[in-house]
Amino acid sequence: MADEKQNVMRAVTVDKLIINCCVGESGDRLTRAARVLEQLTGQQPVYSKARYTLRSFGIRRNEKIAVHVTVRGEKALEILERGLKVKEYELLQQNFSDTGNFGFGISEHIDLGIKYDPTTGIYGMDFFICLTRPGARVSRRKIHKGRIGHNHKITKED
Repeated sequence: MADEKQNVMRAVTVDKLIINCCVGESGDRLTRAARVLEQLTGQQPVYSKARYTLRSFGIRRNEKIAVHVTVRGEKALEILERGLKVKEYELLQQNFSDTGNFGFGISEHIDLGIKYDPTTGIYGMDFFICLTRPGARVSRRKIHKGRIGHNHKITKED
C-alpha cells in the first residue's frame, strides 16, 4: 500500500514562465512587440535595456531593446501548453539546464493562436520555464532561512 502512494513533497510544479521578445532596437517595433506580449498574457510587459554598446548591432548602452513578462499560476500553464504545441511537444536535451529549468523559442507569435495583424508584424519569442518543488520557499524567505537538501533539488533527470 505504501509503494503506491507518491510523496507530495517530491512533486515537480511550474513556478513561473518568462516570455522574452528581443527586438534589438528601441522605438516602434519594440512597442508593437510589447503589445503582442500584452495580448498573449494579459499583463503589462517590462522593458529590458542593453548592458553595453555594440556598434556592429547598432545598439547603445541603456537603450531599450527587449520586452519580457513573467507569468505564474494557471495562466502560465495554459500559455506553456500553447507554446509546446507549436514545438510539437518535442524539446532537445540541450534545452534543459542542470537545475531542472528549461527553455525554447518560437519564430512566429501567430502560431500561439493570436490573430495576425499587418500593422503589428510577426515576432519571435523565447519561453523560459522555472520548475520547483513544495518547500522551496525555505531558501527564499526572510526569517529563519534554510537550505534545500541535495535530494530535494530538481535535476535534469526530473
